[in-house]
Amino acid sequence: MKSWLLPPLLLLAACSRDPQPDPEYAAACHGPPVRSAEKRQEAFERGYVINPRYDCIDKDSYNLVQQEEAQREQARAKRASERRIKVDRSLSAERAGFATEVSVPPTDLPMPQPPAELFRRHVYDEARGLVAFVTPDPGDAGRHPAILWITGGDCNSLDDFWTDGPPQNDQSASAYRKAGVVLMFATLRGGNGSIANREVFFGEVDDVRAAGAYLAKLPYVDPDRVYLGGHSTGGTLALLVAEAGGPFAGVFAFGPVRSISTYPAGLVRADFARLPERELKLRSPMFWLEAIEVPTYLIEGMDAPGNFNELEELCALTRNPAVFCVPVAGHDHFSVLNTVNRALAARLAVGHDTAEPLIKAAQFTR
Repeated sequence: MKSWLLPPLLLLAACSRDPQPDPEYAAACHGPPVRSAEKRQEAFERGYVINPRYDCIDKDSYNLVQQEEAQREQARAKRASERRIKVDRSLSAERAGFATEVSVPPTDLPMPQPPAELFRRHVYDEARGLVAFVTPDPGDAGRHPAILWITGGDCNSLDDFWTDGPPQNDQSASAYRKAGVVLMFATLRGGNGSIANREVFFGEVDDVRAAGAYLAKLPYVDPDRVYLGGHSTGGTLALLVAEAGGPFAGVFAFGPVRSISTYPAGLVRADFARLPERELKLRSPMFWLEAIEVPTYLIEGMDAPGNFNELEELCALTRNPAVFCVPVAGHDHFSVLNTVNRALAARLAVGHDTAEPLIKAAQFTR
């Protein structure tokens, strides 16, 4: 894009101007001169016009963009007001005593065998045959932060979860174990040949909570610094766990959706259109955001492919101060994992200031 290039004489004049703006400059410009190519490109991407006389963001274009952004925010707030669901009971209370009709037979995917130096096998629920894999005790007699990670896709089952992927799609969450954070992956009911049938985002909430409780009791784990993270379907499940409550100090939900009706029937393996409405509601995060009590981060790349529209809708539905929205520019549904997980792992490994969010969108502004 070359429309911002100025003739040499104008560039020379711009460089020789007094840095203190004169009244005409102040009337025509917003902010200081914009001379670097990166800053110009950023201005163009935001919809601003470069004033050719002063080499600055044109004030009229700045005011227009601000008005448009304010109008969009008002529209989002109006939609949120119209759609917001008022709940008198928490998701945990609504789930209590409910018997789901969904029961999907287990898959026969074999149990994975990760390298022993990376992960050790644990049985966290003997009755259902549910297994977890946890990074070993480092042997330093200390108690360490820990995170339970829920994979995307078939989040009930585990496959090769320990091999690093490329930066543009690294779903291994290995940044945590490399930073010294204890890392757990857990099978959920119906996965890897476990005994119980799948319940599709319902009983699995209890499995995740049970796995988190087991992780917190390991002698080398700090029970006050056990976190939960998940990606895609795993992000949706992590968000449901945050809404139902569990033994976690914080939750990181990458790319969740408002309602599991968004997922194709082939993925969830259940037809909720034929079931009572409550079956879907108890599995849909959009209804229970106000019930969240621990810091919960909704994270998604702003580029396609991804669920950025879902992130916007979820964030418009709540004013819960425990919910933080982290849209990440320059990344999609998959590349966001490497960037954000490395930043999170570094914070979790050394502890963090509880007076500020663990992670925020401003960290990734380019």
